[in-house]
Amino acid sequence: MEDKIARLQRMIDESQRVVFFGGAGVSTESGIPDFRSVDGLYNQKYDYPPEEILSHSFFTRYPDEFYRFYRDKLIVRGAKPNAAHKYLAELERRGKLWAVITQNIDGLHQAAGSKNVLELHGTLLENYCVRCGRRFDANYVQNATETPHCDKCGGVVRPDIVLYEEGLDSDVLTRSVTEISRADMMIIGGTSLAVYPAAGLVHYFRGKHLVLINKTATPMDSMAELCIAEKIGEVFGKLR
Repeated sequence: MEDKIARLQRMIDESQRVVFFGGAGVSTESGIPDFRSVDGLYNQKYDYPPEEILSHSFFTRYPDEFYRFYRDKLIVRGAKPNAAHKYLAELERRGKLWAVITQNIDGLHQAAGSKNVLELHGTLLENYCVRCGRRFDANYVQNATETPHCDKCGGVVRPDIVLYEEGLDSDVLTRSVTEISRADMMIIGGTSLAVYPAAGLVHYFRGKHLVLINKTATPMDSMAELCIAEKIGEVFGKLR
């Protein structure tokens, strides 16, 4: 482990343009549950499968059920950035890290101080009315006791996240591809690389160092110069 940490540190030190691509494992150390691990949301029991609840068609037909799940499982009050978020923000401040590309929707990268964050699946911190487009902050939705409605037109308010059956934002995708293709080092962390099209972004990397940090093996381990099977917060906590 220590040899791998030292090797990772040398790679970062010699790189000029680092990009980070992360998933749910980045935030589990902040107390936010992931979706696909043994203890994740997809392995718990509900009246409907989480994939169905988090789909566009389900939200449209059963917003009350959607919001029951939302308040129970998607909102983790008091969650704070961990060592991984903080280290990435520090790398950006030092001019090493050029972008954080994340599949997470919790806003913890920004809370840690990262500026160039590309949120592939949107964010729970922003919401909008499906009828008139009026924007609402997180408190408006999280403090509602039932399905939140627009105070202007009465339409249903939904979080600005990408639900199943919806496409990723084309601008975010394009910017992500650009950042990855320009990077000389790419660190992938806390993701099983099982969700497409997000996982496919890895193939746009043409730089020198590809590092993969995840507790379990991924389909792309063989592509990486260095694989570390540990919690990403613990790994980044040992770097300078």
